[in-house]
This record gives sequence, C-alpha cells and structure tokens, in this order.
Amino acid sequence: MDVPLPQRKIIHVDMDAFYAAVEQRDFPQYRGLPVVVGGAPDSRGVVSTASYEARRFGIRSAMPAAHAYRLCPEAVFLRPRFEAYREASRQVREILLRYTGLVEFLSLDEAFLDVSGCSQFQGSATLIAQDIKQRVREITGLTVSAGVSYNKFLAKIASDLEKPDGLCLITPKQAPGFIEKLPIGRFHGVGKATEARMAALGIATGGDLRAWDRDQLVRRFGKAGHGYYLMARGIDERPVVADRARKSLGAELTFASDSTDLARLLAQLRELAEQVLAELGAKGLQARTLTVKIKYGDFTSIGRSKTMRRAFGSGAELLPHLDELLEKTEAGSRPVRLVGVTLSGLEEVEVDGEAKQRDLFG
Repeated sequence: MDVPLPQRKIIHVDMDAFYAAVEQRDFPQYRGLPVVVGGAPDSRGVVSTASYEARRFGIRSAMPAAHAYRLCPEAVFLRPRFEAYREASRQVREILLRYTGLVEFLSLDEAFLDVSGCSQFQGSATLIAQDIKQRVREITGLTVSAGVSYNKFLAKIASDLEKPDGLCLITPKQAPGFIEKLPIGRFHGVGKATEARMAALGIATGGDLRAWDRDQLVRRFGKAGHGYYLMARGIDERPVVADRARKSLGAELTFASDSTDLARLLAQLRELAEQVLAELGAKGLQARTLTVKIKYGDFTSIGRSKTMRRAFGSGAELLPHLDELLEKTEAGSRPVRLVGVTLSGLEEVEVDGEAKQRDLFG
C-alpha cells in the first residue's frame, strides 16, 4: 500500500507595483500620485511598472508610454533606477531566506517558497506569510502580497487576489470550487493565443476544462494538454527549485526614431554589450554565444548569432564580433527600430581550478 505524501505548503510572494513603490518610498512627493516607471511619454518606450494610482486610469505594464500619457497626462513619468530596485530586492531576498533555503527567485520582485519543512509558527504557512509581510514592511518600507496553497499554480493565483498588501489562502478543500470558476486565461501556461483556441472550443473556465479528458487535451494542445488536465484537477507537482541558473542575459533599446546609421547602430550595440558583460561579470559567469537582435521599422525581427570555441567574459573578446553580426543583417539599407544583445551558453568562471559561485539571486 502506497503511503500518501505529506501536503506541501507553498507561498508565492509578489512585491506590489515594485518599481513605482520604490520611487514613492524614496520620494515622498510622489506618494498618492499616479506614477509610471519606464519610457518617456514622448518616446517609443513602454511602461515598466505603474503605481496603483496610475492603474485606476487603465495604465498597465508593457503599454506604450505615449498611450499611458494619453490616459493620464498628469501622471509622473520616471526613468527606472535599477540600482535602487536591486538593493530593495536584495533586502527582500535576505528576509525570505531566513525562513527556508527552498526559495525560487523568479525576478527582482517575485519568488516561491516551499515551507513544508519549516518549524517556525508551528509550521503554519499562513503565519509565516504574515511574518514575511511584516518584516518586508519594517525593513524596506514596501508592501508585498502573498498567496498560500499546496502547489505553485494555486499559490501564484492566490497572491494576486487581494492586491495590494494582500494575503490569500487556498486550501485543498477550497481548490475544486475555486478552480471550477477560474477564467482559463489565469491558468499557468495559457497565453492569449491558447486562451483564444480554448474559447473557440467552449473552454472558458476551469470547470469547462475539467470536462475534457486527457487524451482530448493532448490531441488539441500537445504535451501542454497533459498539464492542463492536471491543473483543472488542482494538481501541480512542479517543485520549488532553489537553484535557478540563468540561461541567458540580454539588453535591448528602442530608438526614438528609426535609424539607418550603421555607426550609430554599432555604437548602441557596443553600449548594450558592455551593460550585459558587466552583469555577466557580477554573477561570476562567462558566455559562449553572442546574439545580435534587430527589429526593423516594419516590426519584423531577426537575430544573428555566433558561438565561440572558448567562453568569453570581456569586451575585448566580444566587441569585434558585433560588427561582423551586424553586417549579416539588412541594417543600413532598412530602417531599424530596435537593437539588442544577448549572451547565452552561460557557465561559471573558474578561479584557481574551481568554479566561482554564481550570484543566483542578483
């Protein structure tokens, strides 16, 4: 007879309007005002983060900054201050690691914790989440929303239910009824295109999805159909993975106006490469593959890559190849809207025969 596994206790934490919240914390004159962090309203930039005051006007992340300005001309538009955000993120990460080593950092402002084996607060995940929220507020002056459940799928959804500064629990008993009413677009792995395909099949909620058997879903959606089948039944066995090694690092820039100036394009690529190399070095990593991304004025994109025999970690090794890859595009003859640089094939730098420890959380 199989012994049932103990129920997991998963917490998902998500900082509230993180970049905008840091700005409002550091500059009290912005508190209570609609704050938009990202591109300037007269540029082609996009919104990175909008404060909750700005969201009331319909402003959302990834929205063109110019459109955000039309929605709320009185909003405060700020350029990102990544050093400030990284420092706040470092403080939050130190707090989370006090509870468990099983912390999966997804980004500067988001993480999963597996507290199944924690003895603090008699093992209550809800009390641990409450304590996390209190410590984050006391130490950083920021608020975080937390979701608690028995798997990652439900914990992540729970963290978004009572934002900002929320705490929501979905128990195994509550899960079936909750999932039955859950819009299909909220399911893990269901993007806009898949949501539209499901809508065409009459699948609008978790209850609709549950009515389909596994073979039907796999025939329609491939391997992902197996995951959809399980999630509709509240099953998500993905572990919280503490060591999330980065597969690539990159940076992009959108020009204020399309450019055919090769010298300008190359100069910008070099600047982006230096930024990525600095991040690479800070993490104790080196790379093998360089990719140059070009987006033309008609929004079509291409990438040109080169993989080196030996890993590189400096501009002297990398920069000469930028010109070579740029020449393999139509830049110069076609207007360019965006340029980007990505380094992949990452590996640790060896120091005295041993791999230098990565900064896993930076």
